[in-house]
Amino acid sequence: MIDQVRPAQLPAWLASVREFGSPVVLDVREPSELQLASIQADGFELLAIPMGVIPPRLSELNPSQPVACLCHHGGRSMQVASFLKARGFEHVANIAGGINAWSAEVDPTVPRY
Repeated sequence: MIDQVRPAQLPAWLASVREFGSPVVLDVREPSELQLASIQADGFELLAIPMGVIPPRLSELNPSQPVACLCHHGGRSMQVASFLKARGFEHVANIAGGINAWSAEVDPTVPRY
């Protein structure tokens, strides 16, 4: 099962998995989207790898490290979270609502697009 975590709930999820390693928020949006809006790392490592290149870059991720996936609305990040879980990643979450919800729930200075 993949945890569905709203942006406002992310700090609690991060705290719950910190014992398994330093958590990563994996932003799977395209570079052009990152230029439009991005988040600041706060209590986690922020890593940007577009969804389409996750398979060849999988070795950049540690399967025992907690990973929360982020995209625009939560669809692509859910697909990546499922991909990671199927490849042995133990602590995986989808940030439900994506960066759009992040802007609404956590940081209104993050542009919505």
